Amino acid sequence: MSRSNPGDTSATPLREAWRSVIGESDRRPQPLPAAFSARPAREVARALLGQLVVSRLHGSTTVVRIVETEAYIGRHDPACHGAQAAGRTPRNASMFGSPGRAYVYFIYGMHWCLNVVTGEAGHPEAVLIRAGEPLAGMETMVRRRERDRDLASGPARLCQALGVDGALDDHPLDHPPLQLFSGPSVPDQKVGVSGRIGIRQARHWPLRFFVEDHPCLSSGPHLSADHSVDLTAPQPTHPRQER
Repeated sequence: MSRSNPGDTSATPLREAWRSVIGESDRRPQPLPAAFSARPAREVARALLGQLVVSRLHGSTTVVRIVETEAYIGRHDPACHGAQAAGRTPRNASMFGSPGRAYVYFIYGMHWCLNVVTGEAGHPEAVLIRAGEPLAGMETMVRRRERDRDLASGPARLCQALGVDGALDDHPLDHPPLQLFSGPSVPDQKVGVSGRIGIRQARHWPLRFFVEDHPCLSSGPHLSADHSVDLTAPQPTHPRQER
């Protein structure tokens, strides 16, 4: 479901945010096409670092630069909402949809989390946006968060700062009022990989990606990744046919 925005749709805050991370340049940020997300979740999780999330909700424009992500890689991932044991439900239906759309879910009865649907339609993969660096709309974020620090340092904080809630579930992220825009790439030497946070199963899978030493990362515990884990989906088995 998409939500119309009755408020400011000016691109000025986005241009200011862009200049803050790339400096003066004739190049302008462009919305990331759905094809950007039509890849395995693990690959998209790394590629999202440095990209911008632009929210034009409730009459305000807010922008964050993505500094931390977490991949959930399909039915064979026991921590994935679309895991084989869970199946497709009304809550996770958008995760089975087309890549490049938002999967927004509610946790602990109080918080929203924003994910980017990846891979192929029908195959439940998504990337959780875990943390962002605030770039524009600071006053709005402070008002929404009722504090002036840790504005987007965690998935629930990020959604609150951007004004994201369940009305944006299944929203195409190349359209307003919530969009992904191109940002400056993060070099490999600045990218860290760890286990995932806040889950019980497959915690040590190397699927959390982050900009190392960034002050806006979410709190831990940050588990070491087990890079020996085989993340490939098992091949389906077929019953032997009678001859």
